[in-house]
Amino acid sequence: MEVKSFEFSLFGVNTYLVWDALSKEAAVIDPAMSDARECEAFSSFVTQHGLKLKYLLCTHLHIDHTFGIEYIESKYKIGLHASEADDFLGKQRAAQARMFRLRMPEPSPLTIDFPITEGEKFYLGKEYLEAIVTPGHSPGGVSFYCPGSSIVFTGDSLFKGSIGRTDLAGGNQSQLIRSVTSKLLSLPPQTIVYPGHGPKTTIAYEKDYNPYL
Repeated sequence: MEVKSFEFSLFGVNTYLVWDALSKEAAVIDPAMSDARECEAFSSFVTQHGLKLKYLLCTHLHIDHTFGIEYIESKYKIGLHASEADDFLGKQRAAQARMFRLRMPEPSPLTIDFPITEGEKFYLGKEYLEAIVTPGHSPGGVSFYCPGSSIVFTGDSLFKGSIGRTDLAGGNQSQLIRSVTSKLLSLPPQTIVYPGHGPKTTIAYEKDYNPYL
């Protein structure tokens, strides 16, 4: 599986393009492009590499991870996959924008077109991303694991040397730590972790050095 990382918006969100090199089938994870320049950077890469965008996946629906959802839905005619447990966050995007004092047009509520379930598989060519439900940072937190390539996209559940904040609506620190320790640290040690912010890491590194775990 091929991976391209973009860092978008003033929040420094990692938006990921994941694709199968042979079929060119692709998924976007957490589209966070917040202006025309960022949208163009994303779409130019898709076009230059001949990718066929098949899935729009969100690890959770905090506003910083959703800035580009309408753009992706409109340009590529695909619907949103996210956890129903975060539906309230999608509906409250305007309130989230006010909370962070964002100077932007009021964002519209989001509709989850395809609710994600534990163990659901999203095929890109012969490989797939498997949904691992990892609540705590938000009630509907989801990670996406590709066993064939030993990579996992953890959103804001697990970072290099840290874990997600739990002081936002629906956050629960003990639940997050349980999610990470039972569902993510149980993955093979060599698994590469692609987080929602900051640099990539590995499961082995987080087992040994993450002070929150």
